[in-house]
Amino acid sequence: MQLSMQAKPPLGVIFDFDLGHTVDDVIALALLYGLDGKDEARLIVTSVSNPTLKAAAYCDAVGRFYAGAVSGAFNAQGRTLPVGLGQVGKPVETPMITAPLAKQTAEGKPMFAHGIDDLVDTADPTPLLRNALTAQRDENSVVLLAGPATGLVSMMSLPGAKELITKKVKMLVFAGGSFPAGKPDAHIQTDLPAAKRLFAEWPTPIVVVGAEVGNHVKFPIASLGTDFAWSPAHPVVEAIRASAPSQDIPAVSPAAALFAARSEQGLFQRSEPGTITVDDSGALRFTAGASGKHTYLKVDPAQTEKITKMLVELASAKPVVRQPRRRPGQAKPDPAKVDPAKPAAAEPKPVVPIQP
Repeated sequence: MQLSMQAKPPLGVIFDFDLGHTVDDVIALALLYGLDGKDEARLIVTSVSNPTLKAAAYCDAVGRFYAGAVSGAFNAQGRTLPVGLGQVGKPVETPMITAPLAKQTAEGKPMFAHGIDDLVDTADPTPLLRNALTAQRDENSVVLLAGPATGLVSMMSLPGAKELITKKVKMLVFAGGSFPAGKPDAHIQTDLPAAKRLFAEWPTPIVVVGAEVGNHVKFPIASLGTDFAWSPAHPVVEAIRASAPSQDIPAVSPAAALFAARSEQGLFQRSEPGTITVDDSGALRFTAGASGKHTYLKVDPAQTEKITKMLVELASAKPVVRQPRRRPGQAKPDPAKVDPAKPAAAEPKPVVPIQP
């Protein structure tokens, strides 16, 4: 819980995504853990809308990797998140999630451990999302959606949820659609009614990162052999390689994650305000209007190199020691006086989801 006597905590990020469809979602997940390690943003929820246990298991494996499960040398804490798992749509099991889970050590054990073997090992997205927001400081969280809107709309429909969202969430960032000439989007088509409700009823500003952003912002696959070389076994590297990209990867979801955390740094341009609606084909339509709460991102060519550098730096960042939070005015511990044999204080346990 974020207590009032504490200094303002890092921005809380909810990531709801359809892991297993496009590999840039995996890069976005790594980037969010990179931001988490810098205490710049705190990943508070991961919810997978691809209704297969293997997607949830891979998500959990990545979380355990960044919590220090693979290399104790990082001295990271065992902070892992409950993984929400949606039950709408067709399950998709692609090599990007199955190949890392199948990797084994020389002793025949899973290379990337996880704790999800059954549906009961996952969380219901509806209460999970609601409970995560309840624990946040006012206006100190963002929601990042890279998949169907099912879970968010279900949460939004709970009694008092819109008021909670208005109080806690700065903005919703949606990775999908395209501008200015919208094309049908698979994320939207999976649950068209939910997408229509999301854009019509979500109470905070919405910023859309369309597919055209990926035409300019790409993740360089050459970085896998250099920037990630610090770990001989990395679940994100394994996922990217298993997807067999033939060229640099359009980084729509990573760009959305970067904007969600660093929206005030001027890395991207934004459209004029307006209203975005969803047509019956699953395409997004933008109508400009000063009173609208919706915008979409545009890429400034002068910023592309800087953005790419940030994507690589954050996605390839090592797990770090999770320092305990301090009260206002409390000095940071002197690294020279820290006993490396003494574990750091554990993170508070996540809120246990309850049924609505």
